[in-house]
Parts: sequence; C-alpha cells; structure tokens
Amino acid sequence: MPDRQRPTAEQNREKQEEQFSLLVKKSERKLYLFGSGQRLLKTYRIALGPQPTGTKKKQGDGATPEGDYYITHKNPRSNYYLSLGLSYPNIVDADDGLKRGLITKAEYQAIAKAIKTGGKPPQNTRLGGDIFIHGGGAGKLLGLYRDWTLGCIALENEDIKELFDKLPVKTPVKIMP
Repeated sequence: MPDRQRPTAEQNREKQEEQFSLLVKKSERKLYLFGSGQRLLKTYRIALGPQPTGTKKKQGDGATPEGDYYITHKNPRSNYYLSLGLSYPNIVDADDGLKRGLITKAEYQAIAKAIKTGGKPPQNTRLGGDIFIHGGGAGKLLGLYRDWTLGCIALENEDIKELFDKLPVKTPVKIMP
C-alpha cells in the first residue's frame, strides 16, 4: 500500500490564502462562488426582492442593487438564519443619489469615506441600506421558488451556512442584472 503524501508547506499556504469572490446574476437567480484564479467552485439558487429588474435607487423600492460591493460584516443572529452584510450603497449609488437629491453632500462624503476604507457605509440614508445575502430559504413554497426579500439575496439555510463559514469579510461581490 503506497504512503499518502502529505501536503507541502506551499500547498497548505495556497489553501489558506484562497481568495474568494461572489457573482450574482439576478436574471438567472443564481449566485456563483469563485476561488483563486476565478475557478468556479459552486453555484447556488437565490431569491430576490419584488422588483428584481433594475438596480436599487432608493429606500423601500424592493430592488436588489447592481454593481461592485464587498462583505462588510457577518451576522450570526440574523432574522433570516445567518447573513452577510453588503457594502450598499457604493460610490456609484452615492453619485446617483447625490445627483437626484436623495442624499446630502455630507452623506455622500460619509459613504465615500466608508468605501475608501473598506468599512460599512451609512445605512440610514434615503438610498436605503441593510442589504444582505441571507438565509431563511430561497422563497421555497410548496416546491416553487419565488422572490420574497425586501431587496436582499436569499439562499437556502444550508447554502448561507456554507458561505458564512467560508467567506471572510471584504470578500468582493459583483451583482449583475
């Protein structure tokens, strides 16, 4: 019986330094988990808010944002099992909100500072906030999937558990139409 080779220090280091990213394709209702080198690791089925087409423009519109974000924090006590906070609004959202008069210059500057430092942007502006990737089921009702969040991205509980345990804060998240 041949001896099993132990991983080299370099292989262990590569495993520890794996860089993850998420891609959400709203029209497909799918979330893609990528590892280092943009290797597709897994695909998950998702549910969105009641306005799945178009990007989030303001608080209460039921839309899921589109653009480049990152995970700001992990919430183990979520009302939806577990959740990963997203860096909404980003600079593009803030630019649009400022032009449309939804936020003040001071709010814009606070959002820009948070994004620049990799922090959590203000969540209490007229642009809305508290956008999460969370559990609570992907709208599974009698075997059918439907959109049911307020603008978040929902997964089955076992799927969010997997991501919650694997992904570090600051993991990039790209949300596309």
